[in-house]
Amino acid sequence: MIFNIIIAILILSAVIIVHEFGHFIIAKANGVCVVEFSVGFGPRIFGFRIGDTDYCLKALPFGGSCRMLGQDEYLSDTASDSYEDDDGEGYALSDFEKRNKEMLAKYGESRTLEKKSVSARIAVLAAGPVFNFLFAIILSIILTGVGGYDPCVVNEVEDGSPGYEAGLRDGDEITALNGNPIFFTREYGFYRNYHEADTMHISYKRDGAVYNTTVVPKEITDTSYKIGIRFDQSLRVSEIVQDSPASESGLREQDKIIAINGESIDSMEKLTELIDASEGNTLKIRVLRAAGEREFDITPQMMETSYFYTGMTLYGNRVQASPIATIGYAFCDVGYRISSVVEVLTMMVTGRMGVNNLSGPVGTVSAISSVVEESKEDGGFYLFLNILNIAIMLSANLGVMNLLPVPALDGGKLIVYIIEAIRGRPAPRKVETVINFIGVIFLLVLMAFVLIKDIVYLF
Repeated sequence: MIFNIIIAILILSAVIIVHEFGHFIIAKANGVCVVEFSVGFGPRIFGFRIGDTDYCLKALPFGGSCRMLGQDEYLSDTASDSYEDDDGEGYALSDFEKRNKEMLAKYGESRTLEKKSVSARIAVLAAGPVFNFLFAIILSIILTGVGGYDPCVVNEVEDGSPGYEAGLRDGDEITALNGNPIFFTREYGFYRNYHEADTMHISYKRDGAVYNTTVVPKEITDTSYKIGIRFDQSLRVSEIVQDSPASESGLREQDKIIAINGESIDSMEKLTELIDASEGNTLKIRVLRAAGEREFDITPQMMETSYFYTGMTLYGNRVQASPIATIGYAFCDVGYRISSVVEVLTMMVTGRMGVNNLSGPVGTVSAISSVVEESKEDGGFYLFLNILNIAIMLSANLGVMNLLPVPALDGGKLIVYIIEAIRGRPAPRKVETVINFIGVIFLLVLMAFVLIKDIVYLF
């Protein structure tokens, strides 16, 4: 368990450090004085100085920071090692604050970020997310080169199904969905997960020729014993129906079902079969959660459920690509991950998805730890591939999240600078301060909510 958590923290920290390194390298290139570049947070363990920058390792091995000259605005170029506010109360300055004062005394404000041109400030702020995207692409090239990619191939089409009636057959490769090119099975799966009832306009390839068709999913009503959950192909609970046996049992989303009545579960079909065959008798359902395995007594109920059926099965088998194609698929992979994050965020804003789906550092480390634990059974090679996959996902997510137009994030500051570039002069300082204050409060409240949710989920 400790090993899994360490791996999870290292992955998340690497993604954050890459982000901060983006700010660092572009700040240096634009003549901004970087006072401190740190790996980790908290008390300083050791470090060294090259030029004006302190490079240091800190006690908490979680992420890092790039701190530029002038970030503590109340500091002047005086030599005092303490600060006194308007009420006459003071405190000792930190090492960073002392270095900041020292560099301000040396350069004045000429090498602070705010004194650089608006284009330079935009470049410095945008560099963090851009480096995350570049890091994701590099890792995706490695992942695709080693593990291949998953072309959107239809493996099975049931006779008489909507897919069959639309002309699709085993072995056809879907190349576009509703006019948008798709390259991977997971793209199709993502769309179906959130748009299962929607008509699909599909382009597909067969024997080198491209055809177009339309698939209208058919609603199927089924009455059988259910516990009130939806689950994905990895057997993780993706949704719990309100007021269902599962919701009252303590089962949680993201729990992975591993056994029912002591019988191991290795497929969606087996899971469904055992629940259907319960005849209303209580089942002992064992799940894997971040804090360990848990077992719940759940009594299935006869329920009427409906789902939308296409009759098409896509396994997502991976195949190898040429070196040039590998690079192209890596770009497409990162593009898909970015677009899926944007779509999920859009669904949250519009109310189609709740904020309960958000995870903070605790939830992220917990989820990574679970994946690492599951991967061990498959051997070191698959563990390596899963670690790469997680790092790509996190790096793309962090890049997108930091570009959100929220004050106190890179995206919020970028909006301010872009407006300045258009207006030809900066926004009033008081207005910017108020906006940033509101943004910080919003982020603190959201972070507290997500942290509490993640901690509750662990147990």
